Amino acid sequence: MAWNEPGDNQNGGSGGSSGGNRNPWGKRPQQGPPDLDQALRSLQRKFAGLFGGGGKKPPSTESGNGGIGLGVLIAIALAIWALTGFYQVDQAERAVILRFGKFLAIAQPGPNWRIPWPVDTKTIVNIERIDSFKDETRMLTADENMVDISLAVQFRRFDPEKWVFNVRDPDATLSEVSESAIRETIGRSKLEDVLGAGRQKIALDTKELIQGTLNFYAVGIEVTSVNLPDVKVPEQVKSAQEDAIKAGKDKERFAAEAETYAKDILPKARGDAARVVQEAQAYRAQKIADSKGETERFLKLLAEYEHAPAVTRQRLYLETVESVLAKSKKVIVDTKGGGNMVYLPIDKLMEQRSQTRETPRDSIVVTRAPQPVGGDESAEDRRARGTR
Repeated sequence: MAWNEPGDNQNGGSGGSSGGNRNPWGKRPQQGPPDLDQALRSLQRKFAGLFGGGGKKPPSTESGNGGIGLGVLIAIALAIWALTGFYQVDQAERAVILRFGKFLAIAQPGPNWRIPWPVDTKTIVNIERIDSFKDETRMLTADENMVDISLAVQFRRFDPEKWVFNVRDPDATLSEVSESAIRETIGRSKLEDVLGAGRQKIALDTKELIQGTLNFYAVGIEVTSVNLPDVKVPEQVKSAQEDAIKAGKDKERFAAEAETYAKDILPKARGDAARVVQEAQAYRAQKIADSKGETERFLKLLAEYEHAPAVTRQRLYLETVESVLAKSKKVIVDTKGGGNMVYLPIDKLMEQRSQTRETPRDSIVVTRAPQPVGGDESAEDRRARGTR
């Protein structure tokens, strides 16, 4: 069929008075692909309407439908944005809320809401969890000995606001403060204290020093414990320091033994001193009493002497001779002519003082004079002997 035949108006295309003579290329086929230029122009008009651009306005029905769709999208976006502000804080946690980087509040445990990013931001801090870190370092003691220290520090973040704001890196600050504190404490301690019973006191002093420094900088960290799990001497100087430690222990042992000896001997010496003092006091009292007794006896004797001088002199003489003879050896010689002669060996008395006194002082040696040969003793001798 020719392109200008009358039947073309019935087969398709837009009808009109001049439809029989139309150019066939001015009419698109009904089943053909869409016009790409027209689609691009339509899309451009819609975007211009959305963003307030110029150009030909779309039909009124299309403008209304586009406005409703944009509002819905904005509402959905705002709703999703607002929902992102909800968050949950656990019982052991606290949330630090910042508004444009400035501290706003601390959220308590439970469900909470904030203005979503970028207006408000939150930082969750666990205030009950115990964290720890370990550090190993080598340092010198007060007596210039080298030791290897293993330090273990346990801590918790008790103040979220201080922990977030006051220090740039709280954990690194805690590590540096702990190392500085242990160096200061070890530098004031001796090796025997570091390796021995003084380790617990060193740990307590280190904890107090760390906590004091953290409080000064307001870090918001509480140190719960400080331990020294491993303290040892480097292998390079181990033998020399072991000898020094042994010498120190020997010194302590000798000091303890000396103290024990002193505690044993001092009470005895004090007891002996008290006994000597008491004996001296007793001797003094005895001598005073004897002197008083002798004085009274002499006064009584003086009274008797004034009353009867001759009798008193005789009695004193006899008492004196009696006392002298009672304390000396006596030799009694039986003579022929009668009577006994008492001989006192004065020279022997002097020698007696230097010899052992085995024989009683008052022993009496009685000897008999030799009888005359071939004769009988006289009656006077027998009478005198019988008298004796």
